[in-house]
Amino acid sequence: MSLLALDTRWQRFNDESRACPCCGKTFNGIFDIGYDHPDDWPHAPREGSEDVRVGDDRLGTDLCRLGGRHFLRGTLMLPVKLSGESFGFGPWAEVSSDVFSAYLGTYDPKPQPFPDAEGILANVLPGFDAEANVAVIVACPDPTQRPGLTVADGALADAQEQGISFDDLLDIYAAAGMDVRAHLSTS
Repeated sequence: MSLLALDTRWQRFNDESRACPCCGKTFNGIFDIGYDHPDDWPHAPREGSEDVRVGDDRLGTDLCRLGGRHFLRGTLMLPVKLSGESFGFGPWAEVSSDVFSAYLGTYDPKPQPFPDAEGILANVLPGFDAEANVAVIVACPDPTQRPGLTVADGALADAQEQGISFDDLLDIYAAAGMDVRAHLSTS
């Protein structure tokens, strides 16, 4: 049993059979925050599984071209201290056209290896919104999964390396407009 398991808020957060006394909301543990498009995407968001095409601009579930810019959707994981679990952001990274082309090679019937590449985070992440132009390493060891994003420097890199507390996670949810703290109280 982890030390976090002693926190009654954590217990309530992971108990899908417990309904919040004020509204009936239930929780089933950590949920990730994903992004439908890079922050700079100026067109309508996707609806369902259909790609959005506006002129030469294109937005799919995992790939985006905007003018001469290229983006890949990835995962950026933050371990939650004392839990043995991780929270994930699903942001976009801006990459060079060469990196974008190399990544397209992972879609071939015989996937091509995708070497680690440099990118820039293309979404402002709640709780880390003071950081701009965040450099990331884009890695795709398994072509059947989205690339993993690793931050090199700053508070987000520290959170990725050292983990975040449960209170930090709750703060991230609140900053994203999903404040669950009141639903975890005893009343």
